[in-house]
Amino acid sequence: MVECLNDLVIQGGNSLSQPAVEIQLCAYSRHSQPFHQRYPEGPETYIVRLQAEGESEAFIDGRLVPILPGDLTLSQPGEYYELRIGHQASPLRPSGDYYVLCSGTFVEEWWKKRNRPKMVRLADDPKIHGVWEQLILEKLRLDGGNPEVLEALLRALFSLLDRAIDEAPSSTSASANHAHKIKTYIEAHALAPLTLQEIADHAGISVTRAVHVFKSQFGLSVMQYAQQLRLAHAVRLMSNSQYTLERIAEEAGFGSYTYFHRVFRARYGIAPGQYRAGGVQPLMK
Repeated sequence: MVECLNDLVIQGGNSLSQPAVEIQLCAYSRHSQPFHQRYPEGPETYIVRLQAEGESEAFIDGRLVPILPGDLTLSQPGEYYELRIGHQASPLRPSGDYYVLCSGTFVEEWWKKRNRPKMVRLADDPKIHGVWEQLILEKLRLDGGNPEVLEALLRALFSLLDRAIDEAPSSTSASANHAHKIKTYIEAHALAPLTLQEIADHAGISVTRAVHVFKSQFGLSVMQYAQQLRLAHAVRLMSNSQYTLERIAEEAGFGSYTYFHRVFRARYGIAPGQYRAGGVQPLMK
């Protein structure tokens, strides 16, 4: 009898244990009509929302404030929550946002890991959008999604959001936002042929302006940053692949081994072949 009771206690404890991740809702919401959501006593879950297009209003620090593209809002259970779309004096424009309502032990640990801002402006990052979209698609499955996949995707999303928060522009000026948008674009396309015109077009500004805002924000030129990313990738390939140096130059986006050799030596002080043959750690000049 005692053993049976012990079994029941153990089973009951397991059944009542909170999962690491529980996703109640996850979607991309696009509004063309006025929308109002309000939790006077606060939501029962954590709410993570990223404004992707248009604008909205959210209750932050005792007042409704405008939420613009790139603004991430974070809300915790029991905290007054209010979201308005299309209630401003200006005419309603389409508004779109990614959101996830979630709970669980991992989510609680993630929240408590640092002092969470209620709102922060993030630089545009396609990686965040991509992982969020994968999370949405997994949750849309008829079975509600595989719990392990959902947890892995949410962990990846929250890690990307943490990094984006850490790297968020210290200024909300247009110049800072343009510079971070350019940086993200370079990181996503560094291994492919890149032109200043292409980069400027992505940021929606002139080439001259793109060159200036990036250099002012990060202290190096657009192409210098792309070159650093390519060199770092080339070093990893030399250490972890059997590719020829010519193939590595191509894979890392240099186009030719001659150019790769020149850039590598100028940056690290040794030739690529010397580094690979001797395992010498390249030192930046």
